[in-house]
Amino acid sequence: MLLGGGALLGVCFLASLALGSRSLPTVDVLRVLVSPDGSDTSVIVRELRLPRTVLGLVVGAALGTAGAQLQGLTRNPLADPGLLGVAAGAALAVVATSTVLGVGGVAGQVAAAVVGALGAALAVWLLGGRGSGGTLSLVLAGVAVTALCAAVVRVLVLLDTDRLDEYRFWVVGSLAGRDIALLPPVAPLLGVGLVLAVVTARALDLLSLGDDVATGLGVNVSWGRAGVALSATVLTAASVAVAGPLVFVGLLVPHLGRALVGPEHRWLLPLSAVLGASLLLASDVVGRLVARPAEVQVGIVTALVGAPVLVAIVRRRRVTAA
Repeated sequence: MLLGGGALLGVCFLASLALGSRSLPTVDVLRVLVSPDGSDTSVIVRELRLPRTVLGLVVGAALGTAGAQLQGLTRNPLADPGLLGVAAGAALAVVATSTVLGVGGVAGQVAAAVVGALGAALAVWLLGGRGSGGTLSLVLAGVAVTALCAAVVRVLVLLDTDRLDEYRFWVVGSLAGRDIALLPPVAPLLGVGLVLAVVTARALDLLSLGDDVATGLGVNVSWGRAGVALSATVLTAASVAVAGPLVFVGLLVPHLGRALVGPEHRWLLPLSAVLGASLLLASDVVGRLVARPAEVQVGIVTALVGAPVLVAIVRRRRVTAA
């Protein structure tokens, strides 16, 4: 399954380089990747599409991994990376620094988004009893922090309408216009998140069985839950900082991964990373093609794909429960 997912990711990667407002032959794409020649094809592939594709790969992998972690941690099939208030905290920080402090530009947005996302996650963790109150407490705290951040954002946007267009572009989620220079500042977060995901994979398997079972099998529940939550938080924070709060990627991918390899997280997490990157790149390609020569932002495409699937998941679980 991992090899098949890797092949799918390779196809999506090449499609992202070849397809757009101007479609290019795959042979030419491969040629200019190996040996740039200064032609129009080389400029389009290496300077415009390759950075965007690499960012989509990284962001999709991070969101897929974080979604699988949070669904396992909360034992909630509808959990996604926005559950702990990370996306809402990032949005609040971006709007607040722009309207109050006058900080603009992509670099300023990235820094603000990272700080806001981590701050919101910390607030959720403290309000949720530092993990001692169980996953339900964390979920309720996440809902409360998300609602509060959303309310403050609305107030700030209404007070400064000049920033509304900039905020609307960022909050939808997009890979367009994003520079590869955004990746190095968030690379440490991505590295920490992925290392923690590997280290806590076994503990996450046991936590999914319930706190009592995990404790009986020798897992420190509080520390295990903290490690998983921290990993998911930093992965989501890095993703939101680069591309905005993309929805449904972290929700859909783990369901597909569990259908393919089962619930064991040492296999589910890497497969979710591969499938998340594939889904985001494929959605970005679709967004470029459906409105050529213009394009639809990738956040809108993932929402259009994800909403029907979410309804199907809810209906299936309702039938199963009945």
